[in-house]
Amino acid sequence: MNGSNELKKEEVLWQEDEEPDPQAEYEKKKQTFITRTIWTLVMIAGFFAAMFAGHIYILAIVTAVQIVSFKEVIAIANVPSRAKNLPFTRSLNWYFLGTTMYFLYGESVIYYFKHIVLVDRILLPFATHHRFISFMLYVMGFVFFVGSLQKGHYRFQFTQFAWTHMALYLINVQSHFIMNNTLEGMIWFFLPASLVITNDIFAYICGITFGRTQLIKLSPKKTVEGFVGAWILTILFGFAMTNVLMRYKYFICPANDLGSNFFTGLQCDPNPVFLPQEYTIQPPLLLHSPPRTFHIAPMQFHILVFASFASLIAPFGGFFASGLKRTFKVKDFGVSIPGHGGITDRMDCQFIMGFFAFMYYQSFIAEYKASVGSVIETAIQGLSAEEQIEVVRGLTKYLVGQGQIGEGVLEYLADALPPRRR
Repeated sequence: MNGSNELKKEEVLWQEDEEPDPQAEYEKKKQTFITRTIWTLVMIAGFFAAMFAGHIYILAIVTAVQIVSFKEVIAIANVPSRAKNLPFTRSLNWYFLGTTMYFLYGESVIYYFKHIVLVDRILLPFATHHRFISFMLYVMGFVFFVGSLQKGHYRFQFTQFAWTHMALYLINVQSHFIMNNTLEGMIWFFLPASLVITNDIFAYICGITFGRTQLIKLSPKKTVEGFVGAWILTILFGFAMTNVLMRYKYFICPANDLGSNFFTGLQCDPNPVFLPQEYTIQPPLLLHSPPRTFHIAPMQFHILVFASFASLIAPFGGFFASGLKRTFKVKDFGVSIPGHGGITDRMDCQFIMGFFAFMYYQSFIAEYKASVGSVIETAIQGLSAEEQIEVVRGLTKYLVGQGQIGEGVLEYLADALPPRRR
């Protein structure tokens, strides 16, 4: 009996020891808040520093983000005990990542820098056969995967194969479009990213202020009131931010010089979407009022679509990530950012927003003009060597006639180029 009482006492004492200390809990939350705030400021400062330093720095950040995000997403589905018995599983994951990045980066480089790549003797074969090279690299990985299949591990290996491809699509393919947005003009990178960030902040503020109705079970703290309130405030923010960014050519011009930065600036003929246009509103006939005319840039109308997508659709990227974490019973994707979790936890909405921004821009805003790169590409791929020489002769004569170059160039080419065939 005494032994029983002593055991009960020990259980009570153990339970008392396990009870959380309110002061300790407060200190823990305080420390977490401080860490989170410091790293938030560090990320904001780094983001703006990279943006003003030049497009190449933003591209480097996007590259780093997609690599770390891929690592985090792959890690949550990994089973260390099985992976230890399959040494090539991890290697294949990284091989497919490298192959995908080679293909996507090559596509961007060839598209935006044709005038450099296609005139270089070493780079030309890689550019003209880029897709075939990429395909063969993928096939080599595919064959190696099939050859590495081991009895008793089929389910795990095929699960890893499918999971890797899903991660490549959701992270790397969508990141590719974010990089293209940057090259099209800094505004197409910064504006979508800032809309998602501010929408998240507005949703939090509106939610804690007057949020009552739960929005979705996957994210219990999200409310309908916060969702709608953030939508309205994000539209207002987008309208104001667009009005500021349109004034600087550094933001609206394509990245025709990767060595440029905010202080050196860029030069281009602005897309008409950034130029104010005249609009006339015809009042109802009953008012007998004259028509009212006002000037506004078409971009101010497009921003309504961008802000609405950032508010109403992009958050579902976060909900998708929440569902994924619940599936694998993890709180965060990683610990890459102290106080915030993993990179993926902060980028879950940005991927789909960047993808949308690229598709919308290409469909409704982009101007399709002949560029130096496209002309060179057509001449290289569509004309014989003799025809290309004739193009050089004809273009040189035209430029001499326009006074753009001296007649000495024409005389030099006459001696340097092979004679015409008759």
